[in-house]
Amino acid sequence: MNFDFTDDQRAIKSTAREFLSARFTAEKVRELAEAGEYDDALWTQIVELGWPGIFIAEQHGGQDLGTVELAILMEELGYALAPAPFFSNAAAGLLVAHAGSDEQRERYLPGVAGGDRRGAVAVLSNGRAPLVADADLAAFIVLVDGNQASVVDASDARIEPVRTIDATRRFSTVDADGGDPLEGDVQAALDRIAVALAAELTGVAQRALELSVEYTKERKQFDRPIGSFQAISHRCAQMMLETEGSRATTLYAAWAADHEPDSLALAASMAKAYASDAGWRVTAAALQVHGGIGFTWEHDLHFFLKRAKTDAYLFGTAREHRDRVADLVGLSRSAAAV
Repeated sequence: MNFDFTDDQRAIKSTAREFLSARFTAEKVRELAEAGEYDDALWTQIVELGWPGIFIAEQHGGQDLGTVELAILMEELGYALAPAPFFSNAAAGLLVAHAGSDEQRERYLPGVAGGDRRGAVAVLSNGRAPLVADADLAAFIVLVDGNQASVVDASDARIEPVRTIDATRRFSTVDADGGDPLEGDVQAALDRIAVALAAELTGVAQRALELSVEYTKERKQFDRPIGSFQAISHRCAQMMLETEGSRATTLYAAWAADHEPDSLALAASMAKAYASDAGWRVTAAALQVHGGIGFTWEHDLHFFLKRAKTDAYLFGTAREHRDRVADLVGLSRSAAAV
């Protein structure tokens, strides 16, 4: 079996890396984060590449590819730490695509793929969602309550912007109810959203790792690069181990979504649990490697750490997904925690 990307998938990855690195430079990311804004012109360029519709059927304006291709893009977006409404829009599109009726797909997916009528997803608790990405920019919002979901126009929801530690993404609280029910498999869509988020966390970890390795080659103590000291080199090796583990579990879950959906539930929760922990541990370790400079506002590393921490709480924490893994494989929660 060939576990490598196809030629088309490699092309998607290389194109995304080149495009994002040129447009979302460290200076640009900082500028947008400090302003709490997105760049509409850059979003238009992303739409022109067809990325928002990468998993959407051609009849609805998409590229009709799969979750693996979406995961490739999400990892690169995480690597670039791109302030853009891509993930929120993709999450809404996944729910409509996998749980919506033909009429609902026809109504909402062209806007998702075209990037002009974007969606967002609000995970409710007692009728209120405390943390919703890009709700203030959405045309419609998918309300998720357990395994049930419905769609409401954003104008029918109460949306209040909220500040979080992650300045590279816009968040709001959402109060809403009712809406047009999605009668399909909501959980299958949520699993794919978890995989996409795990991919973004992998990209964040990869970038933090590379920043750290580069720093250990440049920073010297006692006339030696600090990377030559065991304490530093071992920490970087552990960071690489966790990043590669996150990538492996995420890509397997993405493959399962496209080719072995019966395995998706377990694979998705394994990926999100692992990536949530790895994203935080790798970025936190990167701060330690950088020493005092890593803790300053002037250094860009804190943006990656804050994105990793926030992503870890979206669509299920690591603990919640580990509990689900335990339930799916028939283990008690106490046994899974050991």
